[in-house]
Amino acid sequence: MKNLKKRRRVQVIALAFVALAISAVLIGYGFKDGINFFRSPSEVIAEPPSETEVFRIGGLVEEGSLIRGQGETVTFNVTDGGASIPVSYTGILPDLFNEGQGMVGQGRYVNGTFEAVEILARHDETYMPKEVIDALKEQGTYVEPES
Repeated sequence: MKNLKKRRRVQVIALAFVALAISAVLIGYGFKDGINFFRSPSEVIAEPPSETEVFRIGGLVEEGSLIRGQGETVTFNVTDGGASIPVSYTGILPDLFNEGQGMVGQGRYVNGTFEAVEILARHDETYMPKEVIDALKEQGTYVEPES
């Protein structure tokens, strides 16, 4: 009888461990496409990501680089003061999107161009995403907004 209880206990612990391992693998697989890392233009130039990796890039829209093409296609450069990355976006830009302003884009880096599927822009006169501020401070080009 004692041997049977011990065997049952070991079986329950083994089953619990297998269930925990399976659930961890399923959670990791579920998050695989849902996690998007932020990179500054300097980081993208230093270590280009693979063409299949979806990530976020942020910085300032470079002055004089905004080109509106045929239809809804827009190209511009995003910079952090240390590097500049060309961005291509097809869609309607946010109302507050402008040259010299902060932006964050989500997409892929393909053949030297960031192909954005989503563009986020500042939503008031002083707001800039924390990641963009950190990247600009790292390059030494961040200027505090006037109060």
